[in-house]
Amino acid sequence: MSVLLVEDDMSIAIVITAALEAEGFNVTHCDSVAMRDRLLADGPFSVLVTDVMLTDGDGIEGLPAIRDQFPQMPIIVLSAQNTLDTAVRATDTGAFEYFPKPFDIDELARTVRQAAVSSGGTIDALEEAPTPGLPLVGRSAPMQAVYRMITRVLRNDLTVLVLGESGTGKELVAEAIHQLGHRSSGPFVAVNTAAIPAELIESELFGHEKGAFTGAVARHIGKFEQANGGTLFLDEIGDMPMQAQTRLLRALQSGTVRRVGGRDEVKVDVRIIAATNKDLEPMIAAGTFREDLYYRLNVVPIQMPPLRERADDIEALARHFLQLAAGEGLPRHQLSADAAAFLGRQPWRGNVRELRNFIYRAALLARDDVIDAATLETLLVNQPREGGQGAQVSLDDSVVLWLADAAPAPGQVYDEALAAFERPLFAEVLRSTGGNQLRAAQVLGINRNTLRKRISELGIDPDSFARRS
Repeated sequence: MSVLLVEDDMSIAIVITAALEAEGFNVTHCDSVAMRDRLLADGPFSVLVTDVMLTDGDGIEGLPAIRDQFPQMPIIVLSAQNTLDTAVRATDTGAFEYFPKPFDIDELARTVRQAAVSSGGTIDALEEAPTPGLPLVGRSAPMQAVYRMITRVLRNDLTVLVLGESGTGKELVAEAIHQLGHRSSGPFVAVNTAAIPAELIESELFGHEKGAFTGAVARHIGKFEQANGGTLFLDEIGDMPMQAQTRLLRALQSGTVRRVGGRDEVKVDVRIIAATNKDLEPMIAAGTFREDLYYRLNVVPIQMPPLRERADDIEALARHFLQLAAGEGLPRHQLSADAAAFLGRQPWRGNVRELRNFIYRAALLARDDVIDAATLETLLVNQPREGGQGAQVSLDDSVVLWLADAAPAPGQVYDEALAAFERPLFAEVLRSTGGNQLRAAQVLGINRNTLRKRISELGIDPDSFARRS
C-alpha cells in the first residue's frame, strides 16, 4: 500500500512517515504542488495526504481535478490554518478526512489505514507490505525529539555526534540525515573506527600510495575520499586510539587528507557524522580522548533514547522487523496483540538490536502464521540475551552477532575481529590486575612487551584501571 505525503514542514513529514511506515505503508514524500502532480502523472497512490500551504502554492486548489482523475483515491487534508473556511474547502473537495494542526499522529495513522482499506486494500495487505524508506521506526515522544533534531541539520553540513547506548540505532540516524539531506545523491560511507588496528587506521581513513609500506602494491583510496560529496559516518569514535584521534582532528580542521606515502594534500568535501556509546567527558578528564576533537565533533549532539524509554515503539518495531525478515526470505508471520504486549514487558537491555535479533529468531522458528505470547515466551527461555548482567552468550554466538552487526569489509575481517576480541579481553584482565601490565601479561600468557604494544595500538589506557582500583 502506498501513500503520497505532500508536506513542506520536514519535521512533520518525518514523524508522519515514521508512523505510516510502522503501519506497513510505503510512503513517498514531496513538498510542492508541482512535484505532487508529477508523481501522480504515473498513476494513483492508495492514499493522498496533503498539507494546504505548500512551497509553491495552495494544496487544495488542484484537488478537485485529482478527484476527477482518480475517484477511488482517498484524500486526507492537513492544515495549520485552522479556520472554518479551510475546513469547508477541504470538505468540498470530497476529502476523506480533514486534520487541523496540531493533530494526534496515532489518529492520523489509523485514518490513513481506514482510507486505504475503504479504497480496496485489506488489513492483511497493509501488515504484510514491505516498508522501504526512512530507516527509523517509532513515533514515541523521545523519537519525535530525535526527528526534530534531524530536521535541523538537513540543510547544513554541521558535524553531528550521535550518542546512545549500544544497539539504539545510531547508524540509522546517520543514514536518515544522509538520505533526507542535500547530500543524498552522494555516497554514504560508514566505518567502525574502533575495529581498525592502529597501524592501519591512517591508511584506511586517508588512503596510501603504491609502495608506501610493505604490502602496498597499489594506490588505495581511503574512506574520506570514498565519501567525497557525501557523508562519512565514524562509528564507535570513543574507542578510537589516541594516535588516530590526532590524525583525524587534523583532517577535520584542514578539510584535506594526505595519503600515506604521498606528498600532496587532497581536498575532500564530506559531511562528518560520528557516534559513540561512551561518555566522552570523563574520558577527556582521564586523558583518553582529545578535548579539541570532542568539540570539533560535538557541534550538534543527538541523543538516541534506549528502548526502555520508548516502550510505545516496541510493537511497531517488532512488526517492522517481521516484515524485514519476510523480505529477506524468512517465513512470513503476523504478531498477535498478546505477543505485542509480552514484548513490551521485556527489558531489552540490548535495545533495538536485541529486539531485532529476537524477532528474526521468532520468524525463523515459529510454526504458526500468527505469533502469540506463548510462542515468544518459549523462545525467550534460555535464549542468549544482549547487553545485561548475567547475559549467557556463548563465544560462538558472539562471533555470529559481531559479524552481522559490524559487517567488516572483505579482506579486513581478521584484523577487525582480532581488535574487537582483544580490546575487551585486555581491558578485563587489566581491570582485574589494577592496571599492572606485568601481572596482566602473566595472566594472559604473553610477553609484556607484546601486551604493551597491543594496548597502545588499541588505545587502551592501563592507568585508568589503576585509578579505578
